Amino acid sequence: MSAVKDPLAGLNPQQIAAVTAPPGPVLVLAGAGSGKTRTLIHRLAYLIANGVSPSSILLLTFTNKAAREMIHRAAQILPEDVLRIWAGTFHSIGYRILRRRRVRLGEPPLAVLDRDDAEQLLKFSYAEVGVDPKNKNFPKPSVLGPLLSYSINTRTPLEEVVAQKYDEFFDDLELISKIAAVYEQKKNEANAADFDDLLAAPLALLTANPEDLEFYQRTLRFILVDEYQDTNALQSDLVDLLAGEAANITAVGDDAQCIYSWRGADYRNIINFQKRHPKALIYRIETNYRSLPGILEVANASIRNNCVQFPKILLPAREAPDIRPVRVALATSDAQAQFVVSQIVDCLESGVPPGEIAILYRAHYQSMEVQLALTRAGLRFEITSGIRFYEQAHIKDVAAWLRFATNPRDEVSFKRLLKPLPGVGEKTAEGLWNRVCEQIEKTSGNELPALGSLLDQIKPPKKAVAEWQQLCRTLDQIAPGSQGNRPSPSEAIQIIVEAGYGEYLKRTYPDAEDRLTDLEELARFGDGFDDLTEMLAQISLQTDPDERVGQRTSGGDLDRQITLSTVHQAKGLEWSVVFLIYLCEGMFPTNRAIGNPGAIEEERRLFYVATTRAKDKLYLLRPLVRQNAGWGDPCPPPSRFLVEIPDELTENWELARTPF
Repeated sequence: MSAVKDPLAGLNPQQIAAVTAPPGPVLVLAGAGSGKTRTLIHRLAYLIANGVSPSSILLLTFTNKAAREMIHRAAQILPEDVLRIWAGTFHSIGYRILRRRRVRLGEPPLAVLDRDDAEQLLKFSYAEVGVDPKNKNFPKPSVLGPLLSYSINTRTPLEEVVAQKYDEFFDDLELISKIAAVYEQKKNEANAADFDDLLAAPLALLTANPEDLEFYQRTLRFILVDEYQDTNALQSDLVDLLAGEAANITAVGDDAQCIYSWRGADYRNIINFQKRHPKALIYRIETNYRSLPGILEVANASIRNNCVQFPKILLPAREAPDIRPVRVALATSDAQAQFVVSQIVDCLESGVPPGEIAILYRAHYQSMEVQLALTRAGLRFEITSGIRFYEQAHIKDVAAWLRFATNPRDEVSFKRLLKPLPGVGEKTAEGLWNRVCEQIEKTSGNELPALGSLLDQIKPPKKAVAEWQQLCRTLDQIAPGSQGNRPSPSEAIQIIVEAGYGEYLKRTYPDAEDRLTDLEELARFGDGFDDLTEMLAQISLQTDPDERVGQRTSGGDLDRQITLSTVHQAKGLEWSVVFLIYLCEGMFPTNRAIGNPGAIEEERRLFYVATTRAKDKLYLLRPLVRQNAGWGDPCPPPSRFLVEIPDELTENWELARTPF
């Protein structure tokens, strides 16, 4: 076992002050690149080194990866059993709270619906109120789901959300409310919870059950929250409830990087922290270890224009006073793309690794010319908007088999595993599901016969008789308790693939071999679990909406490619060279923000995030004309975020022969 290290070693004075803060509410305002994660990790280590039991610390993060990384790094500082820390995303901790109570009461395990499965169940709810999901005059499930989620996470009545954000659906409010009620009923009947439930249900449970609340308040004596500026109403209220009167909360964040209001994050949580906790101490960490001074001067000059904020100034730890960001006006959007490519080639020739170069933009459509120019130049790149592993269709198909095997009342999973069967469409699947429900109703209590036997009593379409029989045999093999030797999760996956799903992939997808390799990886993931239900819950938690798409370890691995990314997806990352394109009014900031002071302030925070991703070089670009199939339309005037930057802070390259 390694020796204990000084938890204050290597910290600057501002970080030390935050790490050693006394018990009670503490707000740490950590500017971009200031060592926020390092400060939080050392706060963990400092608490444990000073006698706080790891099992009495709750660490809340927005990604499971962040939680694992912090625990790993804390373990390198001191040899205590840091794995006993309650660490994870808000949703995973919410699931843990619900699971503990259900185990204590002897209730069956809770199934966790990922986003796609939740949308499917919502779609099934349409039929029960007489709404066709294909009705073009009614919001689709993919629209209604986020609407309901926003209402729950912001604790805003549904009618207010519709009036404020979806007024075009106001005449449908009664039907929307009915669908929402049916959706809740279906979740209850399936003993299932979606991601919103993993926040709302623990809050309701603890509020209604003082004995449970007292247990957690007694157990979790210190609560540390990462990225506090991104919390929504449910999350901040849950933190306050768990903390109780002691309010031993260390909230770390940066109000200047609150950019997720569209999914419910409320910057007022961090702005009003002292109002919620009048005794709160505030610490500022302003030394930036990432960017050169010129980049920080631009970032400081921009964010200074926001009215609602905690004023702070990023101070550089690095030196290079003569290097300034470059802003460039170019004649056309194609010229902008060619400029980016030419500068990238120069960077590569000077030794900058491809993985240390990024092109950032406000919206994905703004990257099209750059993608084409990079392709023509033979430069490899990656776009940080790919489908995550656990959200791929073939992974979700196999997960549906496993879910239905463990929960025969799971309508979404049952209908998904029917998709490969010939002659089975939505109407037939609905009929088969109704017959499954009838068979379940005939059983007594919670005891169900073997799944194969249960389904064998149902007559499938003639075209699907052979496949139905195979389905029954496979379910009998993998269903828990259906036979003496229950297969492990990894064995169950292998059974599904060998029973016909592998052949289905080969008949359906040109990249079937790659998909089969993915399923091998899923089986390896399953090796870490003895309990199939727990494995399925963890798979769903991997698709947590708080898990950011496109996350990667900061730094320039030589085998990384040039990155194309929206600014939202770039948050938390860094590159040596950053190109920020299409800085035109109405494009960044977006048109929908213009005229709304609050929205403009969030757009400016987004611009601040974009500029502070750069370590060495920052290019601020705008074209005068956007080309489209040979035609050109004038671009809007320069972004106000460019205009706000004093000329002396940047090099101004007038390649379009037109001044900013």
